[in-house]
Amino acid sequence: MTIIALLGGLVALVAGAEGIVRYGTRLAERLGVSPLLVGLTVVSVGTSAPELAVGIQAMSRGEGSLVLGNLSGSNMVNLLLVLGLAAVFRPVVLQRQTLRLDLPAMVLSSVLVLLLSFDGALSRWEGLVLLAVAVGYTALLIRTARRQAGARVAMTVESGMAEVLPAPDPRAVAVDLVLLVIGIAVVVVGADWLVRGAVGIAVLFGVSESLIGLTVVAIGTSLPELATTISALIRHNHHIAVGNLIGSSTYNLTFVLGTSLLSGPGVVGLDPVLVRVDLPLMVAAVLLCIPVFVIGRRITRPEGVLFVVVYAGYLTYLIALRS
Repeated sequence: MTIIALLGGLVALVAGAEGIVRYGTRLAERLGVSPLLVGLTVVSVGTSAPELAVGIQAMSRGEGSLVLGNLSGSNMVNLLLVLGLAAVFRPVVLQRQTLRLDLPAMVLSSVLVLLLSFDGALSRWEGLVLLAVAVGYTALLIRTARRQAGARVAMTVESGMAEVLPAPDPRAVAVDLVLLVIGIAVVVVGADWLVRGAVGIAVLFGVSESLIGLTVVAIGTSLPELATTISALIRHNHHIAVGNLIGSSTYNLTFVLGTSLLSGPGVVGLDPVLVRVDLPLMVAAVLLCIPVFVIGRRITRPEGVLFVVVYAGYLTYLIALRS
């Protein structure tokens, strides 16, 4: 039953997240949101829904190491495996906003979580701090999007090619919103199954919860990001692909972890190895992105291969030394 719960949870998570991404993206497009903002907000938060659901369910049981292990592992999967495979499939072009706002936000949120975890525990107050960072980052994204939209309108008016966009159809918006809510509900149910199965496996084989979170749960909850990124690259939409991965990594450590901490006990203890080894490795992976992103403002195929090889080494370490 444990294996069935784990597999059933993974299937429900992927199916629900797919619905979140599809209808959330369509809803944003009907409302006239730019592709990069869609990738950084709607799509990234949608594909982070599995991590959020797993985090809330696990934190309510006091399993803080599983939550943080899942988020740390998911970010390693997003930045090294998924982004690496995406670049191998097709070189990824980066926008200026990614380098000026999104990359610094991801770096700062990663370092902040590491610093907050140094004492071996996380509290609700620290969850509020992380949520405040998520709100501030979102506000900056919206402000940047409005500024860019205003600049585009001004340029269009100056060129004499201004056009009036039709108002969104309220009925279509309502349908997409209902389907989005259904997708979220499926994700929540799947998360409960996944947590039960993951904890059951940890107990059965004597493996730590943090290791299960870093491997099986992390890769399983990152499948939506992989599917979304590959689909976006096939459609030559690099903005959604990169925005999805960077936005998900940032929101995982701020919005998801912050919300999870608020849903649990006042203070949750953390696995010492998670704090001493896994979180620093996650920060190292984030720092690796800085020179790769900045040099040439693109991720080439050789750099993508490097990312995948680094993740393979990390996964080998987890299986060989932590099992």
